[in-house]
Amino acid sequence: MTHTTTSRASTICAWLLWTTSFLALPIGEYAGTMISGRIDDPLSAVIGGATAGLIIGSGQALTSSHRVRPLAWIPATVLGMGAGLALGATAAGYGTALPDLALMGALNGLVLGFAQALALPRQVGWRRWIWAAAMPALWSLGWTVTTLARIAVDQQIIVFGASGALLVTAITGLILNRLLPVPLLNKPAVSPTNAKVQS
Repeated sequence: MTHTTTSRASTICAWLLWTTSFLALPIGEYAGTMISGRIDDPLSAVIGGATAGLIIGSGQALTSSHRVRPLAWIPATVLGMGAGLALGATAAGYGTALPDLALMGALNGLVLGFAQALALPRQVGWRRWIWAAAMPALWSLGWTVTTLARIAVDQQIIVFGASGALLVTAITGLILNRLLPVPLLNKPAVSPTNAKVQS
């Protein structure tokens, strides 16, 4: 297998693995709702968002192919979700119409994206702000897809549904692959002929 083929396969596998973390969003939403109930005041938003953030951050760290550090990524996601949902839901007046949810998603994504960008490894450098800039649009998109899919958003849920989660996670996986390419673990072995030439 050539270096190029192996690198491409590793990248695709890493993207597919990351995309499976979309399951953490509905699981986090369910857990957060069980604890906080409807998101209809700042306290419920902070508690519900932080609970969901713990599960989302853990799922993403687990499926990141060791490219993000759990001890930085998970707390950043907890803080970003708790503060971001509180800001977004309050600004949207806890409404559940599409414009309200799109605004809530954009503000939630703004805070979450900033927090997660800071948690990215140092080698990403200034490009971490690409992640931060993409998240408001993606979280707004997630809420838009969920609303158009006629999910029960009128129940003031914490996170958009599985359809939006799958789309958003797939896109963030592509961004992560650009920011943090997958390390090539399976390098081709040195042939005996090459070993003689090198010796």
